[in-house]
Amino acid sequence: MEGNEIQLIEKVVHLNRVAKVVKGGRNFKFSALVVVGDGQGRVGCGHGKANQVPDAIQKATERAKKEMVRIPIIDGTIPYGTIGRYGAGQVMLKPGAKGSGIIAGGPVRAVMEACGIQDVISKALGTNNPVNVLKATMQGLTSLRTEDEVNMLRGTQVQLARVGG
Repeated sequence: MEGNEIQLIEKVVHLNRVAKVVKGGRNFKFSALVVVGDGQGRVGCGHGKANQVPDAIQKATERAKKEMVRIPIIDGTIPYGTIGRYGAGQVMLKPGAKGSGIIAGGPVRAVMEACGIQDVISKALGTNNPVNVLKATMQGLTSLRTEDEVNMLRGTQVQLARVGG
């Protein structure tokens, strides 16, 4: 368990300060959006809220560790293109050619780096709200299947097309 904990990549995607106006003034609370991954195809995201920033980050990190899922990676990229949807957010994900790098913005880039995907092209559509973009990215990635999984489900021999060669 200890070796596993050391290798986890933690990225704070977004911090938000919320003010509630009360009789005595303003009460501030913080929310944190965190991505945790092992760089080997496992990744999770978490959202934590607290009165202090470190507490919010800690809560978000704990939730992200609990919600880690395995993502299929083939030659440093995703097996095929997909669109992830969550709320008003849509994220288009496409496999990248070898050496193209991570062409993605904020929340999507954090997920790809934590997951260990090196080549991918993405575009956030609909909204730029970090929570919705992050959850749409996770939904798109969890919907991906490997050749073996598809073959088992269908009982056939399916071969996925390779990108860039």
